[in-house]
Amino acid sequence: MSPKNELRQRLIDARRALPPATRSRWDAAIGAKVLAWLDRHAPARFGLDDRIQIGVYWPIQGEPDLQALYQELARRHMTLGLPVVAARHEALRFAAWSPGEALTRAAHGVPVPVQRDRFIVPQLLLIPCVGYNLRGFRIGYGAGYYDRTLACEPRPLAIGIAYSCALADFAEDAHDVPLDLIVTEQGLVLPPA
Repeated sequence: MSPKNELRQRLIDARRALPPATRSRWDAAIGAKVLAWLDRHAPARFGLDDRIQIGVYWPIQGEPDLQALYQELARRHMTLGLPVVAARHEALRFAAWSPGEALTRAAHGVPVPVQRDRFIVPQLLLIPCVGYNLRGFRIGYGAGYYDRTLACEPRPLAIGIAYSCALADFAEDAHDVPLDLIVTEQGLVLPPA
């Protein structure tokens, strides 16, 4: 197993070992920090009257569960989309989805909307991180889907979502694309410009 794969597995195991009450508290804190950031920055970045399109994720393998945040975003009339793998070496597509709509399991057991007849082009992505570093790079599951998605134009604003215990020191690969911001239960991590 490569050093990066070993680190990935250690971080996943540590995340899964968190007590449910701790995770629930941290999930709420992350959701509140994302909302506060959106309240402060979204009008200037996306316009006051725009219906912001946000790519979100469904939590797997102990990722932060932001379903309460998604409900609030939908209540605020933001359009949400869940990632869908179109093909192995392509960027992700985002199927329009609202909290409460039916999901089914797709590749790798990842939940996707049952109805995948409408896709959005997100202006902002909430991206789960297995790990992250202070330079703004993330470790995911190793397939590169988010890196390919962030390499597309127009590039969406990329906000990593992680627990603070996922902070790790690792060297990024040549194909890795940095995030614009990382949100943890402890606060915001702004990578160097």
